[in-house]
Amino acid sequence: MKKDFYLTRYALIIKRLESSPATYSQLEDYLLNSFEFQDAGIKSYSIRTLQRDIREISDLFNLSIHNKKKGDNRYYIESRPIMEVDEYNQKLLESFQVSNALNLHPDFSDFIFFESRKPTGIEHFYDLFFAIRNKRVVSFEHYNYKNKVMTSRKVHPLALKESKDRWYLIAIDTKDKTLKSFGLDRVNYLDVSNSKFREKYNYNFREHFKNAFGVMNLAEQNPQKIIMKCSRHQGEYIRSFPLHQSQKETKETPEEIYFEFFLHPTYDFMQEILSYGKEVTVLEPKCLVDDIRTHLQESLNRYLES
Repeated sequence: MKKDFYLTRYALIIKRLESSPATYSQLEDYLLNSFEFQDAGIKSYSIRTLQRDIREISDLFNLSIHNKKKGDNRYYIESRPIMEVDEYNQKLLESFQVSNALNLHPDFSDFIFFESRKPTGIEHFYDLFFAIRNKRVVSFEHYNYKNKVMTSRKVHPLALKESKDRWYLIAIDTKDKTLKSFGLDRVNYLDVSNSKFREKYNYNFREHFKNAFGVMNLAEQNPQKIIMKCSRHQGEYIRSFPLHQSQKETKETPEEIYFEFFLHPTYDFMQEILSYGKEVTVLEPKCLVDDIRTHLQESLNRYLES
């Protein structure tokens, strides 16, 4: 069996057991009949390989897979990680599946097309990841688009956050001891020093970002219930690809679908809503409705003046 094929096997095993428990024979049949195995030309899958894969899945994805007891030899997923980690694992598995598909077929460029816009700053990702894990002080130059100035920063790096295909460093700025976010696409001359910071920060970023849309700081307003109505057409898209994990569908008519969220009404979220134009209308809270109305009026005034 191909050595670089193990991640695809893990993804397929998890996918099969998520639907229902399965015996070794059922798993073997599922794998060997998958397009992935057929494309790779793999024609066998041993019980020994399955047992090894189960151990690796447990270590890599924190998924516990066991046999049923009392003569039932079906395998099943016994325990799952908490929701946020599970979502991370799913995204990781999806990335593995895409990566393996591309590795198996060098001619993929004739069939698969990526966005032409590529995020910048990714070259700093691993250095920052290393600095976070080892509590290293980091220095860099950071460009501010609004003020059009480059400033020198020295920070204590704490986390990395993705938002709309951009990556941000979440860190304590040593100048004012404030928690801030820095877009990696605006970072230059990054230096990870040998010096370690001794401070112990107690930020719960998993809890903090749970109600966040995009990147925000801890000083922003508390999360609120947001209600919006969508045209049937747009609502179907939002239903199939939720804007946020708190999204709930509350009402449906032949013409409209209503959604409820619980999150911070940030500028990033307002920009997302505005991108849908007349297809989406925010009903609550009043502060967000007022912000959107003001933004739309200012945009209209610009067109009237031109």
